[in-house]
Amino acid sequence: MNSIDCFPNYEFCERLIFQVLKLIRLSFKHLEKTMQWRMLPEVTRYLYTDPKLTFDDQVKWFEKISQDPAVMYWIISFDNRDIGVLYLYDIDWTNSRCGWAYYIGETGCRGRGIGSNLECNVYDFVFDKLNCSKLWCEVLANNQKVIELHKKHGSEIEEFLKEHVIKQGKPLDVVRMGITKNKWANIRNQYQYKKITIE
Repeated sequence: MNSIDCFPNYEFCERLIFQVLKLIRLSFKHLEKTMQWRMLPEVTRYLYTDPKLTFDDQVKWFEKISQDPAVMYWIISFDNRDIGVLYLYDIDWTNSRCGWAYYIGETGCRGRGIGSNLECNVYDFVFDKLNCSKLWCEVLANNQKVIELHKKHGSEIEEFLKEHVIKQGKPLDVVRMGITKNKWANIRNQYQYKKITIE
């Protein structure tokens, strides 16, 4: 079976060697930037909420998640530039599973193969480092690009939730997807991706 290239083309893969992609643990210094990203319409259109945040709100949120063992947050760094947020949530050690999500706040960095490389590396981290048996996510049903991205890397649609979220007074459907550790172990070698640093 031919391997699946996580990047749009070989030339981009070569450039990424020099433009290092990594995940840096979220810290206080990132709060202003993440607050700005989280209120961008082009970010919130595919998230469950459209918050109007203050810096005090952001500090309280950071203090809360810093004490929560069921979440992990990182800044996505590309070429030494902070471009987005990736996080694990509902980490359930008893049932060996967790959820995940990410967004690219610097919209000029979208469509460059970053999402594909993140996907493969997060699978490795969750299944090999955390030793979870399952990784799942929820995606608004109108976000077809992300649904197809998850499918491309082995996640399967497990549930279709009708009118699961209300945004701006309108009910929206949600797709729940997941991939197991065993499945990723069986298909991982089909993908070509650059290993990244995850703090």
